Amino acid sequence: MPVGGCSWERAQSGLTLPRGHALHWDAMTDRTRESTVTTASAVHRPAPTPVRERALAPDLARGMMLLLIALAHAPWFLFDSPIGPSPMHPDEGGVLDRVAQVVTMVVVDGRVHTMFAFLFAYGIVQMHRRQLDRGTDPRQARRLLRRRHWWMLAFGAVHALVLWQGDILGTYGVLGLILVPLFIGRRDRTVAIAASVLVGLAVLPAILATAVGLLVPGAPVDSTVVQLQQSIAANPSYLEAAATRLPLWAFAIASGLFSLVLPAALLLGMLAARHRVLERPAEHLRLLRTTAVLGIAIGWGTGLVHGLDHIRAIPLATPAALTPINFATGLGTGLGYAALTGLIAHRLQRRGGEAPLPVRAVVSLGRRSLSGYLAQSVLFMPLLAAWGLGVGAQLSSASVMLVGLGTWLLTVVVAYALDRAGKRGPAEVALRRLTYGRG
Repeated sequence: MPVGGCSWERAQSGLTLPRGHALHWDAMTDRTRESTVTTASAVHRPAPTPVRERALAPDLARGMMLLLIALAHAPWFLFDSPIGPSPMHPDEGGVLDRVAQVVTMVVVDGRVHTMFAFLFAYGIVQMHRRQLDRGTDPRQARRLLRRRHWWMLAFGAVHALVLWQGDILGTYGVLGLILVPLFIGRRDRTVAIAASVLVGLAVLPAILATAVGLLVPGAPVDSTVVQLQQSIAANPSYLEAAATRLPLWAFAIASGLFSLVLPAALLLGMLAARHRVLERPAEHLRLLRTTAVLGIAIGWGTGLVHGLDHIRAIPLATPAALTPINFATGLGTGLGYAALTGLIAHRLQRRGGEAPLPVRAVVSLGRRSLSGYLAQSVLFMPLLAAWGLGVGAQLSSASVMLVGLGTWLLTVVVAYALDRAGKRGPAEVALRRLTYGRG
């Protein structure tokens, strides 16, 4: 998710960040790496990447992803509103609320988790490659990844227990523990075939489920999970809500794995990182443009029909019949968003010199995406949940969207201030220390 995807990894790139925080792009000759690493080379202690060596596009994508995460989570706190045809949104509201619902369903719903998985995997490969380039023994590099994923799972469990049952750190930690050992050293062809199979297994059932929903009038819509989410947000007892959050979080991890969309996005992220698609966008412009245009167009198209059905502008025989296919096309949309940030980075690189302030600020958040992700829960829960101030009961779709946007902007400002001070995010410091040790 989210935090991960959220991924907060390293990159070798032509991007440098001197003190003063102006972004510059200098040509850098690629270093060649020996195909094998001798035992003697393992004397290099694994360490995180200095900030000035990080690439622009992945961090820009992570910063923008956090906006989508905030907008995706905000409607879950409208716990006093009746569930609509699409259970994630209320069945009421004025014109602005209806617009907010449709925009969220088109742009956000079902798109963020795949973008998170893609960027998470992209960071894994960056981290693994850099450790090998530094001379780390391959077995030690794998242990480093495994330790990091276990700690992500632990972070997710604490996050779910203390604040937010919709945590996505645990899901990506489990994905990393399962899929990374299976595919980190495989050939591109093997990874591509596995990803293609997973995409097919995820999309075909979604198409069939949507067809059934369109052809069978009155097919029931399962809103059990949404009702549980609302009951947690509406519970005035913090302890009772906490007792419910953890089981729902565990269920979400299982459903994320079996949906197959997230594992497919993770493998595609690994492939993209191997070829440095986001770090060297100039070498992959055709791929980036095709992915951005097709992925976003298809996802927004299904999302628009889904949203118009929700507000009953084009009522279908079965309410929310397009939910399965809208979720599946989110894979292409999430990849399209990542590709779009690569194209933006390419445009900025061609301009040269200092990037605009808004870009630098969003990149600062992307470099602290774990802290930014957790900060959203710290701000959302006490304000919106019933055990806190309970403001969620007084909001509508449009106003809660503004809360999500304001929360993200606040994290951007804080992240940029930390960047100016030369400090990492607190969650990043903790995870890196647990992963790498104190050295």
